[in-house]
Formats: sequence, C-alpha cells, structure tokens
Amino acid sequence: MRPETPEYRGPLRTGLTTGACATAASLAAARLLLTGKRTTALTIRLPRGGEPEMTIADLMCTGDSAIAGIIKDAGDDPDATHGARLWVEIRLLQRPGVEFAAGAGVGTVTRKGLSLAVGEPAINPVPRQMITEHLQQLAEEADFTGGFRVTVGVDNGEKIALRTMNGRLGIIGGLSVLGTTGIVRPFSCAAYIASIHQSVDVARANGLTHLAGCTGGTSELFVSRQYGLSEMAIVEMGDFFGALLKYLRRNSVPRFTLVSGFGKLSKFAAGHPDTHSRKCAIDLPWLARQAAALGATEALQAMISRSNTSIETLGYCQQAGIPLGDRLAQLALARVYAYLPADIEVAVCAIDRGGELVGYADRATQP
Repeated sequence: MRPETPEYRGPLRTGLTTGACATAASLAAARLLLTGKRTTALTIRLPRGGEPEMTIADLMCTGDSAIAGIIKDAGDDPDATHGARLWVEIRLLQRPGVEFAAGAGVGTVTRKGLSLAVGEPAINPVPRQMITEHLQQLAEEADFTGGFRVTVGVDNGEKIALRTMNGRLGIIGGLSVLGTTGIVRPFSCAAYIASIHQSVDVARANGLTHLAGCTGGTSELFVSRQYGLSEMAIVEMGDFFGALLKYLRRNSVPRFTLVSGFGKLSKFAAGHPDTHSRKCAIDLPWLARQAAALGATEALQAMISRSNTSIETLGYCQQAGIPLGDRLAQLALARVYAYLPADIEVAVCAIDRGGELVGYADRATQP
C-alpha cells in the first residue's frame, strides 16, 4: 500500500473528555468531604444524554480539602491526553457558588478572543457547567449551603500541552479542560477543529487582518519567511481545509493566504475538503490530466500515473517545464473562493518538502 492511500480500520472505541473526567473527580472529592463516603466508581450525566460509569484512580482527604484522581481514557482516538492522570482538589467555601482554579498542568488564558476571559483557568464553559451542576446537586442532597473551590490539574500537563495548540492560542502553563458532549469520538478531530476556530477568534479579537492557513511546520516557516506574519496570524489547519474555510466564511478577515504541501494541495484542488489519508488518496490519474491540460506528453502522463508519490509527479513536471504547481494553486484558489466572499484578498502557495515555493496563484494570476 502506498503511503498516500487511505487506511481502513474496524469499529473504534469512544472515550471521555477531560471535562467529563474533571466532573467525575470533582464529584468524588466533594462527596468525600461532605459525606465521608469513598467512591471508587460513579456515574455522571453528560450534556446530551448518557450516564457513563467513571472509575476513580485515587482519592484522599487532606484536612480541609479532598483530592481525586482519574485516568483519562480517550478510547481509540489519538488524543494527547490519553492515559494522563487528571486530578481535582475540592475545598469547601462558606459562601455559595463554584470557583475554578488551574492546578499544575492546566493552563491559563492570556489572550482575548477565547470563550474565557484573560486570566481565567483554561477550564472551558461546558466542563464548568457540568462540574457546577453535579456539585450543586450533591450540596442539596447533603444539606450543604456553602460553595466549592475547584482546582483542576493534570500530571505532566505542561509537557503534554507542547503537543497541542494551546501555546499558539495564548493558553500558557498547561492543558485545557475540554469537551462539549463529554464523549471523545475516535478520529472525529472535534478538538482540533475547535482549535482552528479558536485561532481565528484570537487573531480577529487582536485586530489582525491577514491570516494564513498552513498544513504543518514547513508551511508555517514559509509563511513567516515570506510574509513576516506572527504566530498569532498563522492557523495550523492540518488536513482540515474545509473546516477553516467554512469558519472564515462566517468570521472573515480582509486577507487570507493558504499555504500547503504539494500533495495535500492536490487533494484539496481535486475537491477534497479533508485531505487526511483516511479520507482520500492522491489521485495520480487526475494529476496526469492536469499535466495534460498544460501540454504534457502522453509519455509524461504515463509516468505521472505510475508515480509512487505526488512529489515524484512534481519532479517529472518540473524537468519537462510543465508548471503543475501553478495549475494546482489556481484550482485551489477557485476552491477557496467557493467558500469565501469575493472581496477577500486570497493567495495560494504550494511548497515542496524543503519549503520552497513550487506553485502560486492569486486573483491577478487567474487566467
């Protein structure tokens, strides 16, 4: 099987979000403080229905507070936090209400544009609501009229956060406690797409007018070098061209530059909004037809169709003087404008694995 062909697997196991884990740990720690009961397993209510049973890994009382730990199980999703220990410390307050704090390994918001105010712990609104509802119900059952201080932490969270987009979003010091449904669906990539949306929100809230959508580190370096854009202006979209463009359609900026490796751009130009190998393969016959439209010989078309990778096809075309990179950039530009208003200034750059420009299109270059 070629490395650029789709991969197929059988049914995958769902998991639970960090927000669901924090809710369960909060409930276990608060129950220990209010009732003296030690809980090794409990159920929680999810926002859209369902009551999964959660296993508490450890539970201890430290005088005026209690700490519960839980191991994050993301199912079969390649989640950065899978297997991490999330913990919650609960302290009782005389006044009613629920306060939140970031423990070690949970980040703090430092940029405006997110769903939380600057200075707030990175515990997102839905997890806060879940935790609050469960604690308030427990307080009623225990005839407790005070409130709770909830501190959430993740072991090695600051290190794990380096594998996420938190730093780029201005969430410093650790991970975010996430989740809107409580469920992690394997390869749904909901968290990644949410981070794309957040990147756009942060950039717009900070007054940026030129954003770049990039597929990875090489394209980001190209953008920094070519356009001098700051990290805040660069949206790491990965394979999710369509997700970024749909969001930009509703939350636009005056100028947008799309920078992609040649292979991913060929998939997008051919009509695939999600370019992951699980979703689509490099279409070599399609590339051969694009080369033919530029005057490629039948022999060259045959070489392209037999290629092992898209970069190999690019090399053949470069040797023959066929501007296939520009052709794909032009087709991709048309795809972008199918999403975005015509008054946005758009450019598309195709780069090779070394970060060199191999194709370019903007409105001025359109035939």
